[in-house]
Amino acid sequence: MNVKEQNRPGFGSRGEYLVAIQFALMIGFALLPVWHPGISPGIMDASWAWRSAAALAFALLSLAFGALGSHHIRDYLTPLPYPVDHSQLVQRGVYAIVRHPLYASLLLAGLAWTLYNLSLSHLLALGVCFLFFDFKANREEAWLTQRHPEYADYARRVHKFVPWVY
Repeated sequence: MNVKEQNRPGFGSRGEYLVAIQFALMIGFALLPVWHPGISPGIMDASWAWRSAAALAFALLSLAFGALGSHHIRDYLTPLPYPVDHSQLVQRGVYAIVRHPLYASLLLAGLAWTLYNLSLSHLLALGVCFLFFDFKANREEAWLTQRHPEYADYARRVHKFVPWVY
């Protein structure tokens, strides 16, 4: 990667701006009011059990992906998407199931909240977050491929966020 591309606006040399955007999106998601037009209190009450069960399942999956993902790359973990100089390509544990379990964890947590509240505003925000994390992961993967030539083969074998799907 040349210096011009590395310092292109919107990235920062190690992805600093991407991290700032990520935190802004996360704060925005948390502060976003629940909006579920056309859903009566009766429907919310009648659907409480399945919404709670689905939200709990996705929340637990989110916790598992986040904890295991952090554990497996603990020696290389950085808030920036640019890999640390001493990084090794981790392909075991949760990284054998998805390439970006920490991003998947955040998306799953957002999905849990969205389902629990049946919030259309959060569903739309979750779509924006998914597009952002997909973009950020692509940028990160370009850097990882430069650092670890075997990353391209890993990316062909393992899905990005959702096991066996995407």
